[in-house]
Amino acid sequence: MSFVEGYRDLEVYKLSRNLSLQIFRLTKSFPREEIYSLTDQVRRSSRSVGAQIAEAWAKRRYEKHFISKLTDADGEQQETQHWIETAHDCEYIDKKLADNLLDQYTSLSRMLNSMINKAPLFCKK
Repeated sequence: MSFVEGYRDLEVYKLSRNLSLQIFRLTKSFPREEIYSLTDQVRRSSRSVGAQIAEAWAKRRYEKHFISKLTDADGEQQETQHWIETAHDCEYIDKKLADNLLDQYTSLSRMLNSMINKAPLFCKK
């Protein structure tokens, strides 16, 4: 992929960073009693998505490792979706915001799965 020099150039990475920042800002308004549970969990999983993408990029020499890390990133984004739904269930965020975030995470998942399906293009030597 000659047009991409590093993981920071990937649209999926940029989206993951944007979403983790949205989650961080959003969770600042969560109740104090959630700081070591919901707040911590959703922040960790949302931040992990980008970290897993960066690790996948570093492992492009080995297609199976590349796919494994992208699969981990997809798992983290799904966990984040769970925590967003939990935040909505607890009435910390409204349905419109939850749906917007879930839609963005669904798009991110599609991008990750496209990379997984096209791994040979990313892993060429």
